[in-house]
Amino acid sequence: MVEETAKRAPKSGTKKLTAPKGAAKPSLRQLGRTTEIPSSPRAAELETVPNPQSGALYLVRFTAPEFTSLCPVTGPPDFAHLVIDYAPAKRLVESKSLKLFLTSFRNHGAFHEDCTLEIAHRMVAAAKPSWLRIAGYWYPRGGIPIDVFYQTGAPPKGLWIPDAGVQPYRGRG
Repeated sequence: MVEETAKRAPKSGTKKLTAPKGAAKPSLRQLGRTTEIPSSPRAAELETVPNPQSGALYLVRFTAPEFTSLCPVTGPPDFAHLVIDYAPAKRLVESKSLKLFLTSFRNHGAFHEDCTLEIAHRMVAAAKPSWLRIAGYWYPRGGIPIDVFYQTGAPPKGLWIPDAGVQPYRGRG
């Protein structure tokens, strides 16, 4: 079993990005490469790739259960569980660039509402989805949890949208 796995393991070295014959090659600068965490959300680049299923109506969900940013006034970290749903159109958000973008908030001071909406607006600007919603379930500081919800409009008719799966904060009870 170990020998079979070793035989199938990819060779080390630089990976080449490939595309199907006749398709445009992706011009990604982060995927498959060593990439530094951006110094701020503004410095982060959200990359996209062509949607090979652009004619289909479907939902993509990204979940970031350990999102962090900083309080803009006092400086301690704030923590959130983010659920991002979007119906792609012609472009998909490349997940490594999204991870780096979200990580760039670690040293960024902003209120919960601003962080949540900035993420949504940047994703919409980059990928131009048919529809997007984001739910930011922020953990309590000072005894008050703050949940922030945003969507670009009514969801497309016929789009299946599963429950976000995050329970409202109930304390230790």
